[in-house]
Amino acid sequence: MQNARAALAPDALALVHAVAQAGSFAAAARALDLVPSAVTYRVRQIEDALDVLLFDRSSRQARLTPAGAELLREGERLLAEIDAVAIRVQRVATGWESQLTIAVDTAISSATVMELADTFFALAPTTRLRLRDESLSGTLEALTSGQADLALGVILEPGNSAGIQSSLLGDIAFVYAVAPHHPLAAAKGPLKDDVLQKHRAIAVADSVQRGAALTRGLLAGQDVLTVPTMRIKLDAQLRGLGGGFVPEPMARPYIETGLLVVKQVQRSAQRLVRMSYAWRAAGGTGRALQWWLEQLDKPATRRALLERHQRA
Repeated sequence: MQNARAALAPDALALVHAVAQAGSFAAAARALDLVPSAVTYRVRQIEDALDVLLFDRSSRQARLTPAGAELLREGERLLAEIDAVAIRVQRVATGWESQLTIAVDTAISSATVMELADTFFALAPTTRLRLRDESLSGTLEALTSGQADLALGVILEPGNSAGIQSSLLGDIAFVYAVAPHHPLAAAKGPLKDDVLQKHRAIAVADSVQRGAALTRGLLAGQDVLTVPTMRIKLDAQLRGLGGGFVPEPMARPYIETGLLVVKQVQRSAQRLVRMSYAWRAAGGTGRALQWWLEQLDKPATRRALLERHQRA
């Protein structure tokens, strides 16, 4: 292995990943059906080409050095880009993408997404669908990092991201709600910050992998229960574990039946969040992505994605 570029070849990255996952050169050799000396030799070649030490060999375990961990992180990104190139080549040849990945913010109606998927599959396309749950800035990051082709529920402007286009999905109202047995349910008047700070907040974790995570509606020093999706956040609030802002359409049936109580908050009586959808337009639009964009161009579809959270 003569140069650094060869060390970044897919098979080299896969070997480093195998050793890191197995925890030792011997275990990786067994998993790869190789002799341990072959694995050790190939890893040494990669290290020599990059002029770094990828594994700490001071113990029986093969532990990644900081340089090795960085190689794995960036290697995953490189492999994702290679896969994306293969998909674009196939799209040019057939018109249908081999796979279409859609990042869906957890505030979006999953029932509507499933109905769209059902209609899409009725076309009998050659495209496989892959759906990703994302939250906050992670929804856009899935698109800009090449891990998704379409993103639903983007709350940040794509800015000058190359090859990314976007369009308005609509505004969604968020209300502050708690369970009827929660202490704040009986509080009088708009809730001030000093009152809210004494009670646990339920927050959805930003699914962003790189860069600073986005937080909304949290107060300094406030106890927080962090959950992975908006649906789990709603469940936590129904159980009285805390309070927080939730999409009004998602919470509406529970509000109407008294299982949630909407409270006015002094700093924000009602919060409107503008959501968009965005897609990767570089290299042209395949037939699968074009179909989804045609559905999103319909006002009824956009409204259902934001508002219809109950199955028909």
